[in-house]
Amino acid sequence: MTTMKKLFLSLMLLPLFLTFFSCTAGIEGEFKEGGEVNLTLKTALGPRMIALVRSLRGFMGEDGNEPILDGLAISQSIAASPGARAVRLVNTGPSALDGIISISKVDDFLSAGASKTRFISYTEGREAGTSSVVILIDRNSAPEIISRLSSEVEEYLSALMAPVVLGETSTRREYLQLITSVYGRPLADEIAAARLKASIEFPRPVKTAAGGNIVGRKVEFDVPIVDILVLEKPLRYELSW
Repeated sequence: MTTMKKLFLSLMLLPLFLTFFSCTAGIEGEFKEGGEVNLTLKTALGPRMIALVRSLRGFMGEDGNEPILDGLAISQSIAASPGARAVRLVNTGPSALDGIISISKVDDFLSAGASKTRFISYTEGREAGTSSVVILIDRNSAPEIISRLSSEVEEYLSALMAPVVLGETSTRREYLQLITSVYGRPLADEIAAARLKASIEFPRPVKTAAGGNIVGRKVEFDVPIVDILVLEKPLRYELSW
């Protein structure tokens, strides 16, 4: 398979990664005792990424009017991942998706089972403040998460020279400068501005939330996408309720 063909396929499967780390993403969720989690999400590509995908489609002689994101295909891929119980994503536009992801056991989600690749740890307790969850995205867990989504996603992120995939160390500034030099300032600005915003409700009032903001029984997160792509330092979120 040619390098251009691989890049084209990678971009077509980009939403498998964007379901979690999107140009525009919002997640509402409910965390239940026992480790069950139900998520409602909305995700969409940014205009510069849409333009890049469409230009590549034209170069490959593909129909530029076909949807950029395929809700059914993405649903099937995530549903086959460890810990997933049910997935239903539908297109709300050619480059946008809405849907639900139901997780049966949160600490198994997207994990190969080895402790070093589990990025979610869950402890259940009966008393207030004794239940907890820790989310850790580092250079051990991130490549495993990406590979569980699809090999093409890994190729896509390699095309974007994401340090988390290439195994290189870089600062946010250095990475965005590299994107600017290769793809132009508009795409670099789009990546820099992209954020993952989430609001998760827990069974009891939340006592502590390192990395998030407590609002009663909910914790709100606001994560820059570039922090995940670069992983200049591990991202750790620890909550108790």
